[in-house]
Formats: sequence, C-alpha cells, structure tokens
Amino acid sequence: MQSFIPVDPDYFIPNRFANSVMLITGAAKGIGRSTAIRAAREGARVVVCDIDEAAGQACVDAIRVAGGEAIFCRVDVASRQDAEKMVARAVEAYGGLDIAINNAGVMDGGGSDVPAPLHLATDGYLRRTIEINLFGTINSCTEELKYFVAQGRGGVIVNVGSVTALIGNPGTPAYVASKHAISGLTRAIAIDYAPYGIRCNSVNMATTETPMFERALATVMEKRASGRAEANMVRKGLKSTGLIERNSTPWEQGSTILFAASKDASNITGALLASDGGWTAF
Repeated sequence: MQSFIPVDPDYFIPNRFANSVMLITGAAKGIGRSTAIRAAREGARVVVCDIDEAAGQACVDAIRVAGGEAIFCRVDVASRQDAEKMVARAVEAYGGLDIAINNAGVMDGGGSDVPAPLHLATDGYLRRTIEINLFGTINSCTEELKYFVAQGRGGVIVNVGSVTALIGNPGTPAYVASKHAISGLTRAIAIDYAPYGIRCNSVNMATTETPMFERALATVMEKRASGRAEANMVRKGLKSTGLIERNSTPWEQGSTILFAASKDASNITGALLASDGGWTAF
C-alpha cells in the first residue's frame, strides 16, 4: 500500500522568496517556527513575532546560524498596539513588507482554562480563545492591510485556520467558532482588497504534531481519566481519521502555507485551502 511520506524538514526551494520581507505571528514554536525557518532558507527576511521571547529568539538564532536573515518582535496579537508595532518593526528593519502569515492561535485559551462543551466552558476559556484567535487575526490583518494599501504594490496574507474552520468538532466550541470566523474574514478581505493587488487565503490543517496538540492531547486524556460523561469527546458518527492516516508535521503545514504565500499561487485568493490529509474529502 502506498505510504504518504511527510516532506523532508531539510527540503526547500532556493530563492523562492528572495528580496521579500515576511512577517509571521506565532513563529516561536510548531507550525510558525517551521514556516519561518523554511522561509528564511528560501531567501525571505523574516520577522519572527511571538509572545514567547525566549522561544522566539531561539527561532531567530536558528535562522541566523543557518545563514538566513531574521529579527524577533515580541507581540501579543490580542493587542492592536502590538500588531501595529510588529508591522512598523518590519518596515524599520527591512524597508517594507511583502507577505504576512497570521499563525498565532490557541485551542485552550492560552492555558487560562481547559476546553469544554459550551454549558460547561469557563468564561476565561471562551473569551481568551476568541480574543487571541479571532481578534488577534483581525488586529494583525488590519495593520498589515493598512501598510499594504499605503505601500501601493500589493501584498499577500495567509491566515492559519484549522480543519475546524470547515467542519464541527466536539468539546472545543470557542476554537471552532473562532476558526470559522477566520474563514469568513479571509474571504471578506480577499473581496475588499483585490483592487489593491492584495491576495488573502487561509490554510486549514487537521491534527498536526505541535506543542499545542500535545497540550490538547494531555487535556483529553485527563478528562477521560475523570470518568465524567462530558469527558467523552468521541461522538456517534464522528470520523477518527482522514484519508492519510497519520498526523501531519509542522514542516508539511509550513510547506502549504509558503505555497499560498508564493508567486506560484498568484491566481489564488479567497480560498480556504484544506491541508488536512483528506479529512474534509468525505
């Protein structure tokens, strides 16, 4: 039987983003980190944006050791002022901005509380998840679009969604709602800013092996161990796998994100790209 071999973490396309300035939020770990490292290998000057200073600077150091260009900017995307600051930092350091990857997001409210069905969910989980995922993306897009329009030479935005932006999912109501909202936001931006030469797409992955997934898995196992009925996130009729019966890697998702950001995707805008191993195909 044919196996689906993940993309090699060392694979890249030389000079694909030569002379481009790329801003990536949530770039300290997981998908964002893999995307930043590969983008730098492909010639981008990368602005690594994250709330985690130590991990963000470590990502920058890894890029520089390999001969790439990168700077770190501490950003809480839930802050409009921080979103404005990160765009200004890109322009100050590199003279402009060409591509923005809005990847920052959480499943569990950033650790403030654990996900739960809606009638059991805490206000902290609900509000913080929506604040980071939805308003964080809105804040980032707003400041990026301001600059792209003023710059007058177009631009590219890739919003990182989730397979849960395309389907339902048990036990994570705020996450599902926020990711569905990102789908609508992506399409609205594509429509409003096409006259300015700005493309906007989203990439929507299923289970990917990242620190966020590891936290989510630990939470699920803890809930199941409790024995409570609401802890069972398996519901009748739910699928347990996609067509590719394994989790994806951050490097696979980074590859898809960078395709959407590249000139190879020049005729794609307003698309909700499903990088989900065939999860939504059936």
